[in-house]
Amino acid sequence: MSETYFLPYQAAWIKDRARFKIAAKSRRVGLTYAQSYEDVLDASRADGAMDVWFSSADASAAKEYIRYCAQWAKILKIAAQELGEVVIEKDGDVRALVIEFATGKRIYGLSSNPKAFRSKGGKLVLDEFAFHADQDELWKAARPIITWGYPVRVISTYNGKGNRYYRMVSDVQKALAAGKSSTWNLHTITIIDAVAQGLADRILSRKLTDAERQVWLDEVRETCGDEDTWRQEYLCEPIDEASAWLPWDLIVSCESEEAGKPELYQGGDCYLGGDIARRKDATVFWVIERVGDVYITREVVRLRRKSFAEQDAAFDRLFAAYNIRRVCMDQTGMGEKVVEDAQTRHGTYRVEGVQFTAAVKHHLAVVGKQCFEDKRVRIPIEREIREAHHAVRKLTTIAGNPRYDAQRTEAGHADEFWAHMLALHAAEGTAQPAAGDTVEATADDLLPAGMIGRRRARMWGNRPDRLYGRRSDDLAEALP
Repeated sequence: MSETYFLPYQAAWIKDRARFKIAAKSRRVGLTYAQSYEDVLDASRADGAMDVWFSSADASAAKEYIRYCAQWAKILKIAAQELGEVVIEKDGDVRALVIEFATGKRIYGLSSNPKAFRSKGGKLVLDEFAFHADQDELWKAARPIITWGYPVRVISTYNGKGNRYYRMVSDVQKALAAGKSSTWNLHTITIIDAVAQGLADRILSRKLTDAERQVWLDEVRETCGDEDTWRQEYLCEPIDEASAWLPWDLIVSCESEEAGKPELYQGGDCYLGGDIARRKDATVFWVIERVGDVYITREVVRLRRKSFAEQDAAFDRLFAAYNIRRVCMDQTGMGEKVVEDAQTRHGTYRVEGVQFTAAVKHHLAVVGKQCFEDKRVRIPIEREIREAHHAVRKLTTIAGNPRYDAQRTEAGHADEFWAHMLALHAAEGTAQPAAGDTVEATADDLLPAGMIGRRRARMWGNRPDRLYGRRSDDLAEALP
């Protein structure tokens, strides 16, 4: 039946009896439907029947899957009974939709709660795995289910690159590209593959010409609304490289084992960026040292739910530990007080408040990306820093203006990225103080950034008894 009823890619999936199968698929191509057929056969077979534990990203998907299983049981005339929703944990907060077969084996349809998989055994099916809330915890809880030789099926559409599902598929692809064997059998089904094998014909219930299939595909693409949706949801291409402002490989290329270690500070000029928060997000202070033409991260300080007094103390400690030439801090909202207090303690010339307008964020993001592309930055090898830099996406408003933002998570709101960008902004150049400002500075503080560290030149004029910045009695005596 599988070869005559199912479309070729569905039949290929069902016929593949490998223990480990993983699929990267387009949306709505019927692979979960095919999986339900395979699972009914496995739960009802006379020899080697097994329980099936199916989990999808939400309860509605689990209900749809159980409905498919019940349908197959009726079509195949397999004795089965729908038990409805059953409590599978004693505390009652974990439930599953269950079908029981004459073999005594059951198919369980669950949502994505990792607790549901503890102390279970049987076949494991993870549907739309890339969209589970916590893939790492789910996999950690679910993987032991198959310890006794049971099979596992992982099926999903891509959801970016920052997740376990992407890493699993990527590992298989890398192994295959290198001519190596892989534990997993990978099936990739794009919408173009599915339509070529009869999907649109099946949907429209008639034989289509190639031109009609192309019209159908063009309609799907047009109604996607944007190219990223089309590429990821239908062509099996993760969208991160298209929409993330800093791609993974660019970030990783600037990581260094020497970055983020205060003990390696060389005593050079440093610049500090500060992204200020108080409750939801973290305050982050980011210190970079200029070594030649490269900005090496020396220290990153994260302060979550700390009082302003504690933030001030951390800020002052950094001033004492490094030769901080200039500071740029987020002055938006609650940053107003922090910036003003810092200016009172360290001078308005050295501490600059930055209002996070759309234009300013655009400038910070563009300059920061140029530094990454030119390999002029070095950042610590830390997952949180890597993810914060990758989280920022360039979006376009309805008016056609660029906007840079990141989804707020428990880890923050790309706080490390913006603190880093502000530090680089502080290093861009040294502006002259405004009229009336009180400046406590050395002569170097008034030099353009490009002149700092150069050999001093003699200055001649009405005061020939001085070198630039220093008195020379020897020179005064030598002159008439």
